[in-house]
Amino acid sequence: MTRKQAHLGVLSIPVIVAALGYFVDIYDLLLFNIIRVDSLKSMGLDGTALKKAGEYIIGIQMTGLLIGGIIWGVMGDKKGRLSVLFGSIILYSIANIFNGFVHTVNEYALTRFIAGIGLAGELGAGITLVSELVSKEKRGIATSFVAGIGLTGAIVAYFISKEFDWRICFFIGGGLGFLLLFLRISVFESGMYKSLQQTQVAKGNFLMFFTNAKRFKKYILSIFIGLPTWYAIGILIAFSNNFAKEFGMKDEISPGKATMYAYIAISIGDVLVGFISQWLKSRKKTLYIFYALTAIAIAAYFLQGPNSTSSEMYLICAGLGFGTGFWAIFVTMGAEQFGTNLRATAATTIPNMVRGSLPLMLILFNWLQHFYSYAMSGLITGGIVMTITIISAYFTHETFGKDLDYYEHQLA
Repeated sequence: MTRKQAHLGVLSIPVIVAALGYFVDIYDLLLFNIIRVDSLKSMGLDGTALKKAGEYIIGIQMTGLLIGGIIWGVMGDKKGRLSVLFGSIILYSIANIFNGFVHTVNEYALTRFIAGIGLAGELGAGITLVSELVSKEKRGIATSFVAGIGLTGAIVAYFISKEFDWRICFFIGGGLGFLLLFLRISVFESGMYKSLQQTQVAKGNFLMFFTNAKRFKKYILSIFIGLPTWYAIGILIAFSNNFAKEFGMKDEISPGKATMYAYIAISIGDVLVGFISQWLKSRKKTLYIFYALTAIAIAAYFLQGPNSTSSEMYLICAGLGFGTGFWAIFVTMGAEQFGTNLRATAATTIPNMVRGSLPLMLILFNWLQHFYSYAMSGLITGGIVMTITIISAYFTHETFGKDLDYYEHQLA
């Protein structure tokens, strides 16, 4: 494919394969949240030890995503988008198979760390490839399709966890990854990247984000606008059972079920967000709408009390999911902010910086508990996250309809 050829349609094979790749990615990424309690109980943990082990392992997994985001992002610009799509899925598929054999918390954490490194490459490389293959007029819809279909992986993970032992769930995740490799054979590289290979411009230089003030500002703002997603998923939804006890609720809450309901709503939100941004012809206006919905859901979450029911909790978790269903547009904006020689690095590192910020949010959340209750600490953490995000969105450049056929220069 060359630049002169027509752009692909929204439902072309590369878009569908990218969506299926993200589906497997999300299945594996959220599986720990879903089977966390059962898997750790099978290792003899309970109570505070179980909670601390859960926070530790999810923090290690997210650290792997942070490191992997840099590795795969640089590779995506230096070696091509397809090299990442093949390499990342092989790594996390192998890690998930090994995950089915762990017997200690440290073994669990190590396999989740390696899986995290592998999982980091899938979304960014897929979004970069789709953004470069689909016309700028339909780019937002195509990337929303990728995210919307992909996010249903968490729903499938929940139902599989109800039918199989947690170890089998990891084996299934690894198997799905290897099946996807066969579909990847039909995908081709983007014309923009092929043209980039013929130039001498610097490719995938991660330090270029920090050597130019304007570029650094764009990069850091691109990260901050996505923070509410993993605050909602990694704290409010993942530990919804602990918050329910803090609220004095009598009903037992399943974090797995909360994750499932949230991801049904996230999937719907991520499909709609592309059409809304298309209708408004603005990424930023769409973000503001979804930020407002997220803030309302957070308020509803912390207004729960002893008389609240499990149904209300799951409904609110779905509300949190829908509100944070701007993930597709957030990642697309990251890809649209930078030139072809840094695009994969940006699109891969930015969402993984957000995922990797979860341990920092957990540190803040746990530190606040020295001064406030568990629930109040969660609310304050959310207030800080939303404030940073809204200010960052205000200063972020609009990228709707932006031409992506350009390069970033080291001294520019």
